Amino acid sequence: QLQLVESGGGLVQPGGSLRLSCTVSRSIFDYNAVAWFRQAPGKEREGVSCISSIGGSTDYADSVKGRFTISRDNAKITVYLQMNSLKSEDTAVYYCAASRYYYCPGYDQEIFPSWGQGTQVTVSS
Repeated sequence: QLQLVESGGGLVQPGGSLRLSCTVSRSIFDYNAVAWFRQAPGKEREGVSCISSIGGSTDYADSVKGRFTISRDNAKITVYLQMNSLKSEDTAVYYCAASRYYYCPGYDQEIFPSWGQGTQVTVSS
């Protein structure tokens, strides 16, 4: 049984917007920080944003600050990544992942034992 399921990817023009969703188990939502990572073709996977399970503290990679917003919906046990002003360099497979901790510990992938299957985001005209 998958504990994290992403959705919302697709094709969008530069300057456009997309909202990714990561539906998680109740236990993950209540006790584990959730982060978004992405992997572009030929590149290593990198951390994009993270939100803590307690207090909702957020963190963003410099490359997406001011353009992306991470949020949580308790009723839907879902973590969202709102992506605005998209650029071609945002093209990647986006993954959500659950941390071992309730707070955001950085983006060392060894600290994130649970992963979703990924969703493709393509920014192109």
